[in-house]
Amino acid sequence: MHKPNQFDLMGQKRFLPLFLTQFTGAFNDNLFKNAFLVLIAFYGLSTAGLNSAVLINMAAGIFILPFFLFSTLAGQLAEKYDKALLARWIKGLEIIIMLLAGLGFIWHNAAILMCCLFLMGVHSAFFGPLKYSVLPQYLKSNEILGGNGLIEMGTFVAILLGQIAGTLIIQQQPYGEIYIIIACLGFAIIGYFCSRAMPAAPPTAPNLKIGWNVFAERPQKFCLILERTKPYLIAYLVFLGSGFLDLFT
Repeated sequence: MHKPNQFDLMGQKRFLPLFLTQFTGAFNDNLFKNAFLVLIAFYGLSTAGLNSAVLINMAAGIFILPFFLFSTLAGQLAEKYDKALLARWIKGLEIIIMLLAGLGFIWHNAAILMCCLFLMGVHSAFFGPLKYSVLPQYLKSNEILGGNGLIEMGTFVAILLGQIAGTLIIQQQPYGEIYIIIACLGFAIIGYFCSRAMPAAPPTAPNLKIGWNVFAERPQKFCLILERTKPYLIAYLVFLGSGFLDLFT
């Protein structure tokens, strides 16, 4: 006799498209990023006369920066607009970014690839709040914990596989760049079609006034965190610490 568990959600249309959209996005982030870093570290890719160590640390910071800048704005947009529609826009942006990255790989242009890395950070920063805030709309109250766990599990598996694949594919010279372009663009397209299968998720705060000034919004939200609960502050500081750790490792 089958005992219900969280893995049953993988067969549900209300959950599986979200899971696959997140999985392909996290995989593609790391597929692209690791291929780029391998070119810097082992194949002499450079820009502005900077050495590989500086560029690798710069790349880590550039990818994390959008999370710091745009997370509050992304959260507001996820409340004001239909989350499934937002997901399609975000995944459509990923396809455009990967087309631009293809030019960077073909021309061996580190500046273009660094810009694409920043844009992929933007893509992930805007999808992050959406994937968590949509869960209560897709799942029953007793399914949210399991669904959240599956999303987290899928994300970390995708990160690991993306890092391995990016490293292995780009080393298949002299065609490594062509292979990585096909892979990155392919997963971006798959992610877009997965997002199109996500059920509608109507806005929960359609009258919300968006604070477009990201520099003004962040101190306000940080003060709100301080006022309401300490655990959120701890999570916020852990996030900042992990960012600095990435910068210096």
